[in-house]
Amino acid sequence: MCSRLAMLLACFFAVCVAASSAAPAQTAPPPIATLADKPLSERVVAYQIDARFDANKRTLDATEVLTYRNLTGQPQDTFPFHLYLNAFQPTSTFMKEERRDRTDFEVKDKYKASAEVKSLEIVGMGDLTSQIKFIAPDDGNPDDRTVFQVKLPRPIAPNESVQFKIAFHDQFGQVFARTGYKRDFIMGAQWFPKVGVWWQGAWNCHQFHSNTEFFADFGTFDVKLTVPQNEVVGASGVQVGEVKNGDGTKTLSFRGEDIHDFAWTAQPSYHVVEDTFKGSMGPVKIRLLLQPGHVDQAGRHLRIMQETLKRFDQWYGPYPYKQITVVDPADIRAGGMEYPTLFTGDTTWWMPEGLRLVELVVEHEFGHQYWYGMVATNEFEDAWLDEGINSYTECKILDDIFGKDKSVMDLWGLTEGENASQRNSYLAAADLDPMSRFAYQYISFGSYADITYGKTATVLLTLERIVGEETLKRAIHTYFMRYRFTHPTKEDFLKTVEEVSGQDLRWYFDQAVYGTQVLDYEIRRASSDRVDWYVKDPPKEKKGETVYRTQVQVHRKGDFIFPVDVVIKFDNGESVTEHWDGKDRWVRYTYDKKAKLVSAEIDPGTAVLLDRNFFNNSYVPKEDTRARWKIVSYWTWITQMLSQCLAWLA
Repeated sequence: MCSRLAMLLACFFAVCVAASSAAPAQTAPPPIATLADKPLSERVVAYQIDARFDANKRTLDATEVLTYRNLTGQPQDTFPFHLYLNAFQPTSTFMKEERRDRTDFEVKDKYKASAEVKSLEIVGMGDLTSQIKFIAPDDGNPDDRTVFQVKLPRPIAPNESVQFKIAFHDQFGQVFARTGYKRDFIMGAQWFPKVGVWWQGAWNCHQFHSNTEFFADFGTFDVKLTVPQNEVVGASGVQVGEVKNGDGTKTLSFRGEDIHDFAWTAQPSYHVVEDTFKGSMGPVKIRLLLQPGHVDQAGRHLRIMQETLKRFDQWYGPYPYKQITVVDPADIRAGGMEYPTLFTGDTTWWMPEGLRLVELVVEHEFGHQYWYGMVATNEFEDAWLDEGINSYTECKILDDIFGKDKSVMDLWGLTEGENASQRNSYLAAADLDPMSRFAYQYISFGSYADITYGKTATVLLTLERIVGEETLKRAIHTYFMRYRFTHPTKEDFLKTVEEVSGQDLRWYFDQAVYGTQVLDYEIRRASSDRVDWYVKDPPKEKKGETVYRTQVQVHRKGDFIFPVDVVIKFDNGESVTEHWDGKDRWVRYTYDKKAKLVSAEIDPGTAVLLDRNFFNNSYVPKEDTRARWKIVSYWTWITQMLSQCLAWLA
């Protein structure tokens, strides 16, 4: 009895001592760059980069420490990395594709850029620089240097972490596409070795293609950037420190959280304008970096940012970051591009208020903070999930701000809406590629742009005709809230729409998303003929008494099957609406009435925006030529304006 009690007391004492000497529980540090009180993503990666930029040579030397958490569920011993800057070399796949689409394209020396890994070490495993191997998983191009992989001496177990220490050197070229310099302006985009994504049971690390953008895992970025002291700098995340150095440089420190990329820009003459948006999660700092010649456009930029942030917050979900940086680049070839918590706009010194390029680009690129930034879909394989959904929300938001038919242009009595603009871009390539095609496999850049942006927006606008505008808004809100900070697939999006709408929409998605069917309905023929046409001397026609047989033939010219409404109107004021499922190639409607046909029209509300040709959708016995002359006048003005713009750009 006593010995047993002594043993229990000894055990109790040992437990108490162990508990008192145990290390305190580890807690995550409070967020610095987000408005949340905890991490928003799984944070697969943690980048620590210390970089020095030479503004004279346009070079950058840096060390990168990447901590990768193996959440793949299996051991990993081979890791692929992107080296995007090597796309700007003559033999790269990127350049070959540029030449394929533009036979007049020339690779000039000033456009050349490169990224070189000087050393690569795995903590605990030693120097593996000699194990670096360039691969070309998409096209087998032996001269492409945009993806490399390294094989480790031993695998990293599931739920364990591995740390890469990389030293690299960048040579920037003059801005050709997204990144580079123009005089004293520099856009530092896709500038560091970035690990691929383990996705759907395999590594996903595509080469840099002419049509493709980016795909990466969420995590944290702690970046130190040393630049000349006269530089004004903007970057992803938030600035957390600044040190003036004795050699005329300064070192700026930035922190980004729950993002999957990091971009920066510098220029001595940036004009900085700041504002605050009061969002549902808290205040968001808007930091605008303007070119000196565009200072008078600060108000336009800030107004559209406030209006856009408000609608995204109310309609789709909150913006959770503490800052958004808007960059007005010195070269339009760096314009109109998105990065997490930072994007580039696009304007010129002569941009009139009614020509809404400033507003359109700012709204569109901010939209990518949602569709790509937080809902991080695979842009290499399903570009429509970011560019297309973003183009659709662009239509909705710009229409809500400026009016449905004035969101692109309201100038000198001429107007154009974003819905029409997106539809017009789709028409040129309607039957060339499906939306579901990998971005780099499209027949041309033109088809990629027309389908990924224009067709997707038009498909979703037409989907409103089926499920309702408010239902689709709820579906996109649900999709955002459910899949933010993850990598959803196209089926995740499509199934969410079906779930929220309560409808089986496979018949539509199979044609619109996975197919190349063209939607085109026409009034093939329409007429009113006297029933007694065969009588030798019929009585004189008398309105309201003579009986006419009216026949209307509706023809499905394209392969896309879609239910449509056909409205037939008569001269006695009567109107008949027919609902046709479109499954057959044609349908004939026949009526015997004491009234003549006035008009026949398919989809009178023009809700079916996918219809390729609106001009064959209606019939009237007598045409109104005034509409034709209006179209001619519009087209003459537009072609003249485009010619002037192209001449200026050249």
